[in-house]
Amino acid sequence: MSSFLVEIVTPERKVYTETANMVSVKGIDGELGILPNHIPLVTPLRIAPVVIKRDNKADVVAVNGGFIEVRKDKIVILAESAELATDINIERAEAAKQRAEQRLAANKQDQIDFRRAELALQRAMNRLNVKQK
Repeated sequence: MSSFLVEIVTPERKVYTETANMVSVKGIDGELGILPNHIPLVTPLRIAPVVIKRDNKADVVAVNGGFIEVRKDKIVILAESAELATDINIERAEAAKQRAEQRLAANKQDQIDFRRAELALQRAMNRLNVKQK
C-alpha cells in the first residue's frame, strides 16, 4: 500500500511526523479523507481531532485550528496548537471546559468574550474527545 509523510507543526514545535496511509480532518467546508496521490490543496481546519491511519493502527491528534497543505507525497498541518492523546492532561482539559461553560453562561452581552469562551470550550471538548478515544 502506498503512503505519504504527515507532519503536524505548531508555532512552538513539530508535534507529529510519521508515514501514513490515510489522514482524516475536518476542514471549514466539511470532512476530508486524504489518501496517497490526493490532488494538491490548502484549506483551513476546524477545531477537531485529526485521525492518521498507518499500517493497522490510528493516531489521533487534537488540532485546534490552522491549515492543511496536501502535496503529492506529503501532508503538512500548520496548527495553532496540537496535542497527542498521550500529552493531554484530562484534569486540565476538564477544568478548561468548566471555565468556558461558566463564562458562556455568565456573559452573553459581550460578543468578543462570548466568542473567546465558545472557542475555549471547543478546544477543551476536542482535547477530551481525543483523550477518550
